[in-house]
Amino acid sequence: MCGRYSLDPAQSREIREILRQVRQVVRLGEVFPTDPVPVLVKGGGNPSPQVMTWGYPRPQGKSGSIINARSETAGIRPMFQRSLKERRCVLPTTGFYEWGGGEPGKKRKYHFSLPGSDTLYLAGLWKEFAGQARCVILTRAADACMDGIHDRMPVVLPKKDLPTWLEDDVSAPLLLRQPPPGLVHTEA
Repeated sequence: MCGRYSLDPAQSREIREILRQVRQVVRLGEVFPTDPVPVLVKGGGNPSPQVMTWGYPRPQGKSGSIINARSETAGIRPMFQRSLKERRCVLPTTGFYEWGGGEPGKKRKYHFSLPGSDTLYLAGLWKEFAGQARCVILTRAADACMDGIHDRMPVVLPKKDLPTWLEDDVSAPLLLRQPPPGLVHTEA
């Protein structure tokens, strides 16, 4: 699960450029569910930045938001199926947070990032609800970098795969099966 991530323009030239293009108020620093966030969407060959709210509303008026979708089942779940086929997005970040390890009841907070890169791209889906664009982050089974911390992690996309994820309806789902890149973590 991915319940928070970081968005620090001081750390990433790419994030600064995306924020310059969207020209809207978004949450910086530690990003929380239901915050307005910059995302990249299909844009005629080049990713197009825009702002969406992080989290789909729950069905039947239940409180809270759905912030993640399991990549293994998104293609068959009615809430995500059409978005996976037609409305994929990328959430540019400077890393994500996860809690785990430590003693029972005293979980530690960790920040995950990609060595050698100041921007971490997370695969997402989007959809409109009552005229408002909203997004979720796709997750997958965790790899070794998450040992002892959590059993799920976001789907991380290499920068070179962003055009395929956003534009290629046939090949995009294949990216969900790629092994994740070697992330590192620090205690936050």
